[in-house]
Amino acid sequence: MKLDLQNIPRRKNLSKEEFLREYFKPKKPVIIEDLTENWPAYNNWSFDYFRKKAGDVVVPLYDGKPAKGRQNSHGVAMKVPFREYIDILEKGPTDLRMFFFNLLQNCPDLVNDFQYPDLGVKFFKKLPVLFVGGEGSKVVMHYDMDLANNFHFNFVGEKKVILYPPDQTGLLYKVPYSIVSMEIIDMDNPDFKKYPALAKAKGFEGRLKHGDALYIPSHWWHFIKYETASLSLTLRSLPKSPGQIAEVLNNLLFIRNYDNLMRKIKGQKWIDYKNRIAVKRSNRNAGIDE
Repeated sequence: MKLDLQNIPRRKNLSKEEFLREYFKPKKPVIIEDLTENWPAYNNWSFDYFRKKAGDVVVPLYDGKPAKGRQNSHGVAMKVPFREYIDILEKGPTDLRMFFFNLLQNCPDLVNDFQYPDLGVKFFKKLPVLFVGGEGSKVVMHYDMDLANNFHFNFVGEKKVILYPPDQTGLLYKVPYSIVSMEIIDMDNPDFKKYPALAKAKGFEGRLKHGDALYIPSHWWHFIKYETASLSLTLRSLPKSPGQIAEVLNNLLFIRNYDNLMRKIKGQKWIDYKNRIAVKRSNRNAGIDE
């Protein structure tokens, strides 16, 4: 048994009008192969380049261990200079990842290496962020709390991406009071006996190589596996509709704080409770008897 996935479309020479009409407005993903070819980053960005340009910058690293008990989710595993992290990456597989690292704040000179593409979309220019990961590391299936439209540009290494639209949420074992699927589920090799609803979910997959630009629409679920040590840039376009803005505020002000509070009060019992609810709901949505 396999996940029901179709290939993310790959395009070249995509005009602004075509992008808006065929992908942005209908909220469909696409990989644009030639969007970055004229950027300095296309030729320059490598681990050696970042070692020279940003080697002294201390970066927070995160591992793949799920938070337990009273731990807050997304806790920092360690902080090291960027060059030391690159050394770790080049030694072989590691689950250490660096995510949502703001280039504008930490390495402003590198902002000159890329451009905001002319796709008819208004970008939030205060938040160009780096995502870096070691070979074999994985990002749990989730959607972004701020419901941004993401434009993800891969420059070093290769990664596998699995996407699901919002209408498949009920089958993805979404954890209550969160924006993630159950962390124990490995979407790269799911256990369909334990999580049978996944077999009924319909999604997309693709592989990102050097220079590829992936458009992930707002509210879409995404899982990422670093096939090799990889470095990517994400540019974001924030939601504008009143309904989406209200949901973002609810995510940031209520859901995240409530979940962290309950973790502190109930510890592992809260996590176990949420996981039981996630299994019950998704199996029920899939018409599976418990």
